[in-house]
Amino acid sequence: MTIAKNDLKRTPLYNKHLALGAKMVPFSGWEMPLQYTGIIDEHIHTRTKAGLFDVSHMGEFFLSGSSASSELDKLVTCRVDDMLPGKCRYGFLLNENGGIIDDLIVFKISQKEFKLVVNAGTSEKAKEWILDRVSSKDIFRDESKNIVKLDLQGPLSAKVINELIGTSVTDDLKRYWFKHIDLVGERVLFSRTGYTGELGYELFFPVSAAEKLWDALLSAKEVKPIGLGARDTLRLEMGYALYGSDIDENHTPLESNLNKFVFMEKDFIGKPALLRQKENGLKRILKGFIADGRRSARCGFKVLSPEGERIGEVTSAAFSPCLKKGIGLCYIKKEFAVEGRQIILTDGKTEIKATIESTPFYKQG
Repeated sequence: MTIAKNDLKRTPLYNKHLALGAKMVPFSGWEMPLQYTGIIDEHIHTRTKAGLFDVSHMGEFFLSGSSASSELDKLVTCRVDDMLPGKCRYGFLLNENGGIIDDLIVFKISQKEFKLVVNAGTSEKAKEWILDRVSSKDIFRDESKNIVKLDLQGPLSAKVINELIGTSVTDDLKRYWFKHIDLVGERVLFSRTGYTGELGYELFFPVSAAEKLWDALLSAKEVKPIGLGARDTLRLEMGYALYGSDIDENHTPLESNLNKFVFMEKDFIGKPALLRQKENGLKRILKGFIADGRRSARCGFKVLSPEGERIGEVTSAAFSPCLKKGIGLCYIKKEFAVEGRQIILTDGKTEIKATIESTPFYKQG
């Protein structure tokens, strides 16, 4: 379904994006910046310095109450019961068939309160699914409209934050942990997470502080605004799955090659289906590929064996600014999902030779 331009939502920083010359495009029901100075330029800047992303379209839910921990443990695939306050974990909401309703990050605020960061395009579906399954004794709040989310990603991101504050607040923050900090007079939930593979942080704070903090972060000479285009190529170089392209309700975490984010030693919705899938054996699996040259495939390209047999389909693909080659992800028959195996990507007109490779494609250092 196509959403009319007038019906698209806008983040509180919409006018800032226009002032910076951003090319705005529809994305998951929102009008979002695709690029400012160009995808390759923004990609390389993030890999070498620091890039600032407006991702305020993401959803933020809170679940609190005496049984919040045990209730949430039944809903998500990651382990919740042993989390300490200040810890984040990546996981999934699954349907009864083991299909992925959404991928999300769980933040443990306190012993009785959790925050869930969900995708923009699935937020309403995820909200309804959670509300139908949590106890009436617990309190669920959707704070998505009240919270701005910025990502500062890149090797100089810690330097930028520390110089803005005037003291080091990043040295003791390990990956997938968070804390609250004061940034230019505003209270910010500050997590060491991200979607680029670089050192980076996510910042959550009230809408009222959106322009103030955006301007403060962009005032650093190392920082440039980055759009969705470079966000996609950055995550693809790391082999990170994108909801709606690489993962969805028709694919399980097992065939999406994401089983490390599923804690099978507890009960959760969708677990019986995963156990059946393991017992029966996987028929397909999500794998990475690197093209022989610069040409990139597109989502929906068929994957063929060298003999011409159809063995899969491309789900994400792009030109890699760092590798200078086409890269991507595809679902492929398990017996062909062997590193080094030659494949052909085609839309019926164009043929691209490629090789099955492990991810991440891009490795620092």
